[in-house]
Amino acid sequence: MKNISIEFPGVKALNQVDFSIETGVIHALIGANGAGKSTLMKVLSGAYDHYTGEIGLDGQSLKIRTPKNAQDAGIQIVYQEVDTALIPYLSVAENIMLLDSVHNMGKKQWIKWKEIHDRASKILADLNINLSSKKLVSELTLAEKQMVLIARAISKQCRFLILDEPTAPLSHTETTELFRIVRDLKKQNVGIIFISHRLPEIFEICDVITVMRNGEIVVKEKSVETTPNKVVEQMLGQKLEEQFPEKSSTFGNNVLEVKGLNDGEKINDLHIHVKAGEIVGIAGLVGAGKTELCKALFGSSKRTGGEIFLKGKNVRLRSPYDAVKNGLALVPEERRKEGILVLESVEANLTAANLGRFSKALSFLDRQKEKATAKQMISSLGIKTPTEETKVQNLSGGNQQKVAIGKWLVAEADVYIFDEPTKGVDVGAKRDIFNLISGLAKQGKGVIYASSELSEIMGITNRVYVLYDGKSVKELETNQTNEEELLFYSTGGR
Repeated sequence: MKNISIEFPGVKALNQVDFSIETGVIHALIGANGAGKSTLMKVLSGAYDHYTGEIGLDGQSLKIRTPKNAQDAGIQIVYQEVDTALIPYLSVAENIMLLDSVHNMGKKQWIKWKEIHDRASKILADLNINLSSKKLVSELTLAEKQMVLIARAISKQCRFLILDEPTAPLSHTETTELFRIVRDLKKQNVGIIFISHRLPEIFEICDVITVMRNGEIVVKEKSVETTPNKVVEQMLGQKLEEQFPEKSSTFGNNVLEVKGLNDGEKINDLHIHVKAGEIVGIAGLVGAGKTELCKALFGSSKRTGGEIFLKGKNVRLRSPYDAVKNGLALVPEERRKEGILVLESVEANLTAANLGRFSKALSFLDRQKEKATAKQMISSLGIKTPTEETKVQNLSGGNQQKVAIGKWLVAEADVYIFDEPTKGVDVGAKRDIFNLISGLAKQGKGVIYASSELSEIMGITNRVYVLYDGKSVKELETNQTNEEELLFYSTGGR
């Protein structure tokens, strides 16, 4: 790719970028949120057509203006949002062979179902993926959906495979399996472009690292010739400061107490409490029940048993409306699906959780007050956006997360629940989010921090409950434990 530039309203996303990759190499493309890496890959995969510059393959000029142009050249992409890329009511085989079906559209032909399932099964077998081709995609785990997308990508002649944050939703075991597949593809001379914020993974699996910052390439070097600290400095353009803020050690009374919580499915007889000014971690591996707990507390999933006390008062939270009314806030794991309105403006999102505050007589919105509050929140949170009227879908992942948090700061809750708040967020934005959360605790708010990133649990929380298979198996003071002990209990140790 040579001299690639692209602009969106108010934003120059890429500026004269030169990027090259070879087959048979695993090449990391990294940078802070908003650096331009996903945009560059969307250009390469044909999702954006209004760029300037040239793309070439084997010394020949390539015209890539549509996804089909890219696929015909052997370039495939697996996006971070796996759910939106698959059709849930179709089978695994139909999803894998979808590209064939789309490319043959308009031609009169009989569908040979046996052949479709046989070909899909062979692709899965070649990748050593043990999955029935007849299973519905709606019945698959996130990890299995990711494998189906990779199988689809290589169902056509694939020379270059782009993986955008492929490990974000995966457990440690699932990540190991994904890396096995990636290494096998490398042996088959496929070039892999690997986008990730997890530096240990990058140094484990990638041969070459290209760092982007502010829409430009900063450096390209072999992974064995650099270090994680050096890479972070290149991403941020400055030396990395202490990532976690200083912890508070003075707490008030219980703001939240949960006794014997059950959701009838995953959560079983859970007891937790949170004091004013305290950050309480919910640690556990993927599938331990962290998200289910957060949703049960917020009233967005049914509760079959247990009691919830807010500031000593027994409350019935039958819906998120009840939760918000009683001073609870949830920043969910799937921010694009559940935490923000992607097609609305930054301003609309920041004020969405407390519209009553911006209403005049007869419930008309006070647009001036809404705009002024949004501008103030954008400034205080450091949200990078051209204006408050920019659609949230045009922001980077880290800035979208700041918007998801910011709407609750406007609403002023008593207890904040964060479910995997740094998922898909770069090191710079992570530090901003940690400072935000620490600031809430210093204001006397109660904070629940649910994460499978044990280093983050250790760095920001005061106390931690370890979940395993929907149960709290251990309660620990963070300053008296370590990551190894948390992992021991997270994996079912006793």
